[in-house]
Amino acid sequence: MENKKLDLNSIIGFVLIAAILAWMLYNSQENQPQENENLDAKNNTEQIDAELQKTTSTSVEENNVSGNDSLQLAKAQSELGAFGYSATLPSAKENTTTLENDVLKLVISNKGGQIVEARLKKFKTYDSIPVYLIKDQNASFNINFTTNDNRTLNTKDLYFEPSLTENGNALSMKLKVAEDEYLEYYYKLEPNDYMVDFQLRSQGLNGVISQNNKINLDWRIKGYRHAKSITYENKYTEILWEYESDKVDYTGGSELDEDSDEEISWVAFKQHFFTSVLLTDSPFERGTFISKNLVEDEEIDTVYTKEFATTLPLKLKGGEINESLDWYYGPTDYKVLNEYERNLDEIVPLGWGIFGWINEFFIIPFYNLLSGFLPAGIAIIFLTISIKILLSPVQYKQYVSQAKMKVLRPEINELNEKYKDNAMKKQQETMKLYSKAGASPMSGCIPALAQIPVFYALFNFFPSAFDIRQKSFLWADDLSSYDVIAELPFHIPFYGDHVSLFPILASIAIFIYMTMTTGQNMQTSQPGMPNMKFIMYLSPLFMLVFFNNFASGLSLYYFTSNLITIGIMLMIKNFIIDEDKIHAKIEANKKKPKKKGKFAKKFQEMMDEAEKQKNAKK
Repeated sequence: MENKKLDLNSIIGFVLIAAILAWMLYNSQENQPQENENLDAKNNTEQIDAELQKTTSTSVEENNVSGNDSLQLAKAQSELGAFGYSATLPSAKENTTTLENDVLKLVISNKGGQIVEARLKKFKTYDSIPVYLIKDQNASFNINFTTNDNRTLNTKDLYFEPSLTENGNALSMKLKVAEDEYLEYYYKLEPNDYMVDFQLRSQGLNGVISQNNKINLDWRIKGYRHAKSITYENKYTEILWEYESDKVDYTGGSELDEDSDEEISWVAFKQHFFTSVLLTDSPFERGTFISKNLVEDEEIDTVYTKEFATTLPLKLKGGEINESLDWYYGPTDYKVLNEYERNLDEIVPLGWGIFGWINEFFIIPFYNLLSGFLPAGIAIIFLTISIKILLSPVQYKQYVSQAKMKVLRPEINELNEKYKDNAMKKQQETMKLYSKAGASPMSGCIPALAQIPVFYALFNFFPSAFDIRQKSFLWADDLSSYDVIAELPFHIPFYGDHVSLFPILASIAIFIYMTMTTGQNMQTSQPGMPNMKFIMYLSPLFMLVFFNNFASGLSLYYFTSNLITIGIMLMIKNFIIDEDKIHAKIEANKKKPKKKGKFAKKFQEMMDEAEKQKNAKK
């Protein structure tokens, strides 16, 4: 049996695939600059009070202020000016009020009128703890402003008066200057909805709030860890914001300290599979965005992943504050986000351009269809089979090209030997042979390039597929995280402290595929050409090491995909393609007069002229 030889088609195809895979993984690696020690100063906010009482009552508790507190109230009046009135009310206690529906529970504190607990009721973390986006003082919401008597106040330090309305579905929190003069936070939560209507408005404060100074909205969150892999979760934890022009910007998982002078429609603090978003009906005229990495050592368990902060300016309208906002506390699920029709689906990183379109219009709808009646792992396998069937014509053309190059290999070797001392002549004669035979080394590369958009689209799909989160398959207990068949007593750089089986299987399948394609006995690499043996061993090793911490669903796809590819290649080789017929066709093509195009004629003339000049110098 004739041994398979290396051809230029294989070189170009595999070099491109390896380069693209390296580029994607390089760009997905998290950049961790030095910590920004000026985070608090940048946002003009103070640290969150360390002693907030964690009460989760379902109604408002009112307490009378005793006469013994009169001295403290007088002091508050002196320090807070007109807003000292709020400290005299019975609501000036660190009590809380709860708003909740079937999917979301919010606890709002009298102090600051802000949300102090946000729990997603249908989800659990990797260790079966309820998913909290806000809890235990990890978040702060504050309006910073200056009064007419030059007092700088922060609403997070002041007490609001709560009032439940609309059968308990809405909550009014009022920071009062007088009975009919106040700053109000109005929360409304509809049934079975992650979106909270939030109105920020004032009444009668045009004579209290300075009209000449800035009013800033400061919002910050320290993101809780929710997933098994700290590295993987932190990689997809980032700030995103949308400009009024519908363009979405993001940090890419890295640290950030950035000012924007463009109008902002929404800001999202994304924690991989869960996201907190502040939206506005009237765009903020600019914004400041800060992202700070809190993971010092990924080998050690951590509570938080990153800290996010944003400062957004508010504008007075007729001397009053009047902003129509919304909060979203929910999953980073493309289906859920897309339903709001506010461009929130851009939070899910599906890839840019054609890669995002493939995910949006084909892969996501088709996977949703499959997962509607199949387990997640089986749905991934059927998705893989469907994609390979769709791409099989492309693979067929690629294999036909490889078969033609194999048939021509003996003649190419003869030319290489005959003109081994004349590279130009060797190139000339080789191109003539390709032209006569109707073959081209590039004809196999083009089909390989056609598969790259699907390859990259799927590389983006699996890390963002909320539907595979905590879905098990075989030995993998969560397809959105790595699978584990063995724990290591030590940590290996880039590899981790565990052994995942799906990347091992995918690596073996890739190695077999590359062996079938490039051949067992490869020629020694020529100067300037890549070492194909090195590439053949590097690609599976690359998969084995770096995919050990990736989503097992992605490794399952690559394993299944390469198994199917191997099967298709064997079927094409043994049952579809007849190399004798290809050889006969090539010989027939050689005998036919070949009409050269203008480019081919010009190229031939250039080669002939170069050859004449070279001979003249001898």
